[in-house]
Amino acid sequence: MSESQNRRSLHQCQIPVRWGDMDAYGHVNNALYMRYLEEARVQLLAKIGASMDGNGTDPVVINVGCTFLRPITYPATVNINCLVGEIGRSSFMVWYELSTTDNPDELYSEGYSKVVWMDHNTGRSVPLPDIIRNNIS
Repeated sequence: MSESQNRRSLHQCQIPVRWGDMDAYGHVNNALYMRYLEEARVQLLAKIGASMDGNGTDPVVINVGCTFLRPITYPATVNINCLVGEIGRSSFMVWYELSTTDNPDELYSEGYSKVVWMDHNTGRSVPLPDIIRNNIS
């Protein structure tokens, strides 16, 4: 089974592009894609039962990346599909597929992030909580 076949779509959301999201080149600034991925990831984490108060054991992102395939311009609404896979002892991968509501079959961007559960008191990774593991498996 290939790596992409181990990915499971767990969350989709839509984010409207604001006029101020564009840059001098007339398309959404690359840095804004990280914000879009962040918003989708936070929604996904809330959906699977993650606490994110920073007082105990919570998810942190240890890497993130994005490949820009086509420019997005205002006005638009971005569709983000979040897929989860590569579930480890204390982490899992999230992949993102970005399209627009006007062109849902065309990928505009692909991204990824690795989410690790961490004990904020020790600064060390801890096993994924059972509720999280159950909700992403």
